[in-house]
Amino acid sequence: MSAALLQTLRERLGAAAVLTEGDLSAYEVDWRKRSRGKALAVVRPGNTEEVAAVVRACAQAGVTLVPQGGNTGLVIGSIPNPQGEQVVLSLQRLNRVRAIDRENLTLTVEAGCVLQQVQAAASEAGLFFPLSLGSEGSCTIGGNLATNAGGTQVLRFGNARDLCLGLEVVTANGDIWHGLSGLRKDNTGYDLRHLMIGSEGTLGVITAATLKLFPQPAATLTAWAAVPSVAAAVQLLGLAHQHLGPGLTGFEMMGRYALSLVDHHYPQLRVPLWQDHAFCVLLENADTESEAHARARFEHLLEVALESGCVADAVVAENLSQAHNFWHIRESITMAQADEGPNIKHDISVPVSAMVAFVAEAEAALQAAVPGIRLVNFGHLGDGNLHFNVQGPASMAPMAFIDAHEAQVNTIVYERVRAHGGSISAEHGVGSMKAGMLPQFKDPTALALMRQVKQALDPKGILNPGRVVG
Repeated sequence: MSAALLQTLRERLGAAAVLTEGDLSAYEVDWRKRSRGKALAVVRPGNTEEVAAVVRACAQAGVTLVPQGGNTGLVIGSIPNPQGEQVVLSLQRLNRVRAIDRENLTLTVEAGCVLQQVQAAASEAGLFFPLSLGSEGSCTIGGNLATNAGGTQVLRFGNARDLCLGLEVVTANGDIWHGLSGLRKDNTGYDLRHLMIGSEGTLGVITAATLKLFPQPAATLTAWAAVPSVAAAVQLLGLAHQHLGPGLTGFEMMGRYALSLVDHHYPQLRVPLWQDHAFCVLLENADTESEAHARARFEHLLEVALESGCVADAVVAENLSQAHNFWHIRESITMAQADEGPNIKHDISVPVSAMVAFVAEAEAALQAAVPGIRLVNFGHLGDGNLHFNVQGPASMAPMAFIDAHEAQVNTIVYERVRAHGGSISAEHGVGSMKAGMLPQFKDPTALALMRQVKQALDPKGILNPGRVVG
């Protein structure tokens, strides 16, 4: 059966688009290098019709598919199992910008477009696409939509879901849904777009999307502020909302230990203000009027924050280069942590009003459970999403710590997340890593409905089995 399927795929796509030999690690190893699979084949269709042909052939052969974009996910949701029985469906060759509609403020792109390419296409048209992630140089827009990616601009513009107006999708039986609408209002039944976004390739294969664009801001200012505590950071966020309103586009909190890793592994970045303060906050303000107007409002906010005591020190970027450096420091935390060694990652969200209590309770419980544990606490405080990551004690080998304590650490963190009405996956998705946890943390009726949707749209279980709902 496998040989016949491979022959069919070669006939329909060409032999060069069906990879079975050589180094396939780029498709078979997850980004964190914690899991390795083995593909029956990696297929690289070049257009939507070829994607549909691959899905039909696999469905007829009873072979399951693993859709894959840039393979930058963090929850082991886009690599094959180790048995060598699944086909990896790579969308990387679907990388065309199909259309830009300046009057409608929309951009239509294929799923394999790298996020940075999408941002550049919008910029070249004199417009702005706000989705921004640390992996934007390698992640793809199809993967961003499949996982409902978040990033640093959610506070103002929302998740990937909020930036998408229409989709083109290949269904589990190989049909093509042509839904690339640029409409902002279309109340003609169930919104299939939202069903597909965030489904992690388990309900259909996203092949193209129509995205919202925005006017370029007249001025964007960035500040780096040192704060004494999580409570102070939350207070600063409230002041920023009050003084900047919708101009507040980014609000990132970074703990001292997280910044110390960047300082240690990338000293050339020159991390400001981190050594003497518990946390630093990165704020961004985009103004529609002028830089002078934006700077006056921004500096007034910081003056009020300094007077109130929630900010100990602050600096406003004097130019674009300094602003980029601030953001580069923030985005380097993940790589610096990886350089430090394997770790336990948590992508959690709780209401901002519960953030102080959550962090205090979780940190105390973790330190009691494993003395010397190190918390890499950073993330998008503005929308209640923290990357509450855990590094083992300095005296303990990283993998020995993970093997001995990962289950315990996860339980401690996730129980506190649940106690404060939060989510165990804010923006990274469920994948296979968290699929087994959903029955503990998801409303049982919601989980039952999700399984019914999966059964209705993919009754043979062809698309990305073992992910999301198991």
